[in-house]
Amino acid sequence: MASAHTTTATDSTFDAEVLGADVPVLVDFWAAWCAPCRQIAPHLERMAEELDGRLKVVKLDAQNNMNTARRYGVSALPTFVLFKDGEEIDRKIGVQGGPTALRRLVDPSLG
Repeated sequence: MASAHTTTATDSTFDAEVLGADVPVLVDFWAAWCAPCRQIAPHLERMAEELDGRLKVVKLDAQNNMNTARRYGVSALPTFVLFKDGEEIDRKIGVQGGPTALRRLVDPSLG
């Protein structure tokens, strides 16, 4: 479910796409059946477009990539995990606060 400005990761590509990135990465752990996940998706796309080159937005279907979801303790969807230099630095669960809350999550890491 990636688009022009977001990237899709899987269990097998997660480390290269996320941990090996040279910019901060916001990972959206989502699933097709998750209504809030679908609700926030257009906002993530806009944020990815606005911050292109400064932030990478990666979508990971947690239902089809359970190893990575388990590895990061994801138990609710959507969960947004922010990585910088290969390390988790923050996370947000759910869509409460909408796109503004996601910007507050990522802005401190955008140097």
